Amino acid sequence: MQTLAYGSWPSPIDAALAAAHDGHPEFVGFVGDEAWWTEPRPTEGGRRALVRRRADGTRETVLPAPWNVRSRVIEYGGQPWAGAETDGTPLVVFVDFADQRLHRYAPGTDPVPLTPLSAVGGGLRWADPVLRTDLGEVWCVLEEFTGDGPGDVRRVIAAVPLDGSAAEDRAAVRELTDDRHRFVTGPRVSPDGRRAAWIAWDHPRMPWDGTELLVAPVTEDGTFGEPRTVAGGPEESVAQVDWARDGGLLYASDRTGWWNLYRDGQPLCPREEEFAGPLWKLGQRWFAPLDGGLIAVAHGRGATALGILDPETGEVVDAAGPWTEFTPTLAVHGERVVAVGASPRSAHEVVELDPRTGRARVIGAAHDDAVDPAHYPEPQIRTFAGPDGRDIHAHVYPPHHPGCVAPDDERPPYVVWAHGGPTGRAPLVLDLAIAYFTSRGIGVAEVNYGGSTGYGRAYRNRLREQWGVVDVEDCAAVALALADEGTADRDRLAVRGGSAGGWTSAASLATTDVYACGTIVYPILDLTGWGDGETHDFESRYLETLVGPLAEVPARYAERSPAEHADRVTAPFLLLQGLDDVICPPVQCERFLARMEGRGVPHAYLAFEGEGHGFRRAETMVRALEAELSLYVQVFGLHRTDVPTLELRT
Repeated sequence: MQTLAYGSWPSPIDAALAAAHDGHPEFVGFVGDEAWWTEPRPTEGGRRALVRRRADGTRETVLPAPWNVRSRVIEYGGQPWAGAETDGTPLVVFVDFADQRLHRYAPGTDPVPLTPLSAVGGGLRWADPVLRTDLGEVWCVLEEFTGDGPGDVRRVIAAVPLDGSAAEDRAAVRELTDDRHRFVTGPRVSPDGRRAAWIAWDHPRMPWDGTELLVAPVTEDGTFGEPRTVAGGPEESVAQVDWARDGGLLYASDRTGWWNLYRDGQPLCPREEEFAGPLWKLGQRWFAPLDGGLIAVAHGRGATALGILDPETGEVVDAAGPWTEFTPTLAVHGERVVAVGASPRSAHEVVELDPRTGRARVIGAAHDDAVDPAHYPEPQIRTFAGPDGRDIHAHVYPPHHPGCVAPDDERPPYVVWAHGGPTGRAPLVLDLAIAYFTSRGIGVAEVNYGGSTGYGRAYRNRLREQWGVVDVEDCAAVALALADEGTADRDRLAVRGGSAGGWTSAASLATTDVYACGTIVYPILDLTGWGDGETHDFESRYLETLVGPLAEVPARYAERSPAEHADRVTAPFLLLQGLDDVICPPVQCERFLARMEGRGVPHAYLAFEGEGHGFRRAETMVRALEAELSLYVQVFGLHRTDVPTLELRT
């Protein structure tokens, strides 16, 4: 065992390894008896590949590069594919990221476009498809831009012919609903085909604030009748809907303050825990009904287990296995359940659960220890006391190395990670980007600040009109508590985050003296600009909940914006930005940097061509991680020679 200063420990986890393991499987489904899903490919330009698992257990990537199975509907996307078996052969429809067209694909053939292109604004986009082979159609969400502005857009549920007749003819796309609602999910069709259910909402609400569950009759030729609202409202979020095999309407609603499951309006398992979450991507699934009447559920409080709910008794039996976190993607076929799970010791894997035995096994994207797992962090689940004694949930990852310890009289540097959203949370799973730091002797604390999901609506609502206050206070409270208890070095604290977490990081540097430096990744920095047309449609009114209506509280927007208070930022910082980002556009960074000019604060700005909101390319992630480490090396006075030096300008 070597005794070395914190931050100077050698590590086999380099930035390239962390980048290669970034992302996780998503959007699982069945095509006949086969499980299919999408997987990230960081070393193939950041595309998402479609993967199938054959009945004999072999796995193959269905479409070669550069096919990229990913939708841009509401920019965050959603379910990008659907499949069925016809005459013993898979039939799949998918969205390709490059042109956003729907394509039809059968193994052994080339993909055939089903939808036309449009030169208007962001064009035509599609998501959350449902195959209706009986009608020769695929039903899905159509997002259609009607002008060049981000808000010039309409969304409807549409039917696209499978024969390709709409590939050059927009008029051949049949609209199943009108555009009375700004946002809709894809339809869920009842087992008898006579009803369709979907979720809708309108500005200024976000889907976790309030949605409406709509049900419409469906005629034999696939025409929708007039829909009626059966659940939801301005302060009730219905996050998912589906049908039981006997025709009962199942949905997840937070009407009690927790997302619980209901059948035809009656609670199935009332608990103070979550059976759903924030609908950031259309088609996310936290529950799925099985043929026999049981329901597969991803549920929990602060974490999500995979279980089987008996709607007759309200009892839930969780799957046996090492996984402690399941993502919002579930698929069922008969009595088979497929999900994506992970743990602090394993990355996300595709898991199949046998409801009869409660046992689960890995069937895809199996975790493989690229290094000795002794180098993985050993997280602690903590609850800290914040202002006014409020609880703050966090995951603390102390420095950890199997062959190194630090001198007894030294306290480690710590980086506080603020998650994105802000309506989201940090899951407790193996993340080699965290291990990249902890294995070198730098601690990490992920803070699920007030406003995070997983702890009920009251915890989410702490951030209402308090963004830039509660999140900043909670992160600071955790950082200072770690220092006060002797876990962290008070003089070597940093803050970092991306997107909304980038906002929290920048706001923390502008309003507190807690941190010695910060890493700010594709952030929001100017609330007035962001709330007045600089972002995309989905989040264009988000700030009305997080800050307040701009027309009513313009001074609040200015007071909380780091771009308006660059003179208060005195700590060194690293700013990372994708130049193709339409959610948090580069102009936000450029405005902030212009106001930092000549102030003598050491900083660096790295902008990446071809990257949007969330870095996907391996080379970008490597550069970003190494630059972040170099910032800490310089500011914390660490001793390393194995990382390129980040040039800090003043």
